[in-house]
Parts: sequence; C-alpha cells; structure tokens
Amino acid sequence: MSAIERRLRDFGFRAIAGTDEVGRGCLAGPVVAACVILDLEPTLLGVNDSKLLDGIDRVSICRHVIARARAVAVGVVEPHAIDAMNILRASKLAMAEAVENLPLRPDILLLDAVTLEQLEMPQVPLIEGDKRSVSIAAASVVAKVYRDLLMESYHDRYPVYDFRHNRGYATEGHQAALKLYGPSPIHRMSFEGVEEPMLLFGREDGDSAR
Repeated sequence: MSAIERRLRDFGFRAIAGTDEVGRGCLAGPVVAACVILDLEPTLLGVNDSKLLDGIDRVSICRHVIARARAVAVGVVEPHAIDAMNILRASKLAMAEAVENLPLRPDILLLDAVTLEQLEMPQVPLIEGDKRSVSIAAASVVAKVYRDLLMESYHDRYPVYDFRHNRGYATEGHQAALKLYGPSPIHRMSFEGVEEPMLLFGREDGDSAR
C-alpha cells in the first residue's frame, strides 16, 4: 500500500497527504474527516481501510499512525450543516477542513475517489483509495477512531439511541428508537428514516418543545 507514495517521492513530492472521511451513511452525528502526512518511510504494518479492522486493532493502529506521522488533523461537519448542504458537500468540507488544519502544507493530496474543488493543490483521486494508499488508509483509521469517540460521548447524553454501539448508523435498534422517541438534536433531519413526530430531548435549556 506504499507503492503510490514511493512513486510520488520519486517525482519529488515530500509532504504527501492522504485524507478520508467516515460517517456519510449515518442517521445521526457528524461526518468526520482526517488528513495524515506520514514520515518519509510510509510503511505501517496493520494499516488498512478502517472498515476492515475491528475496534481494538483500529485504536492500536491509530496510536501507531499518530506516533509515526509528520502531521495529523481532523475536520468535523455537524448534522445541521449536513442538512443544509447535503452529505457529499459536507464530506468534502470536512476533508478540506482537515487539510487546512494540518500544521504542514501538503505538496500533494491523495483522496478516495473525489477531488476537493475548494483546495488549490495537486490532488490524486484513487478508486478504492483506502485499499491502495497507506496514507488514505491511515486517515480513514484516524477519522473512524475520532468519530467513534464522539459518538460514545453522545451516547452518554442520549442513551436511548445506543450510539455507543450503532455509532449513528441505521441499525434495527436505532430505527426502533427513532420511531418510539423521535430524533435527538444530533440526528440528520434530511435523511430518510429520520422523522420528527416529537423530540425526546429539546433545546439546551431543557424545554421539550421545538
């Protein structure tokens, strides 16, 4: 998975960044992206697309990535912004924010099958990039771990939806909770399956009306 990065280094690129996002298909919670610039020898044993790793491996590899990376940053787009702009634009915005949040400016950006029109830098979109590029795979792991921790914090606030286990995805239990309680403030109201007959949780002041 390092072949692309090594070829780019042969062409003179040094700060090679990979970016990826997680949470596009969720009914609740933000979309989160990460951007990673690995060191000059980008081989990281065990790094793979975050969807192919179990939770324990993912956290361990995330720590390894952060320890070996030259730069790591994340971008987060919240549910209300997703509703306002659609999930594709929100995903691209999260990735662009992750790139802009890096302390080191990339020479070139590797992405999973998209380009970020708002960024003026060389970009290489790769089909199934998270399986072909160690930099994109590393970013997918960091983004997944970061988002999972966010959803665990939301579980403590809205326990009836079981965010600790479903991470906001449309599991059977999550959909049943939506039908029973209605959406929480972190649900994506524009997504199919999220209805608004009532809100179990109201505004920050505790008012149950909306």
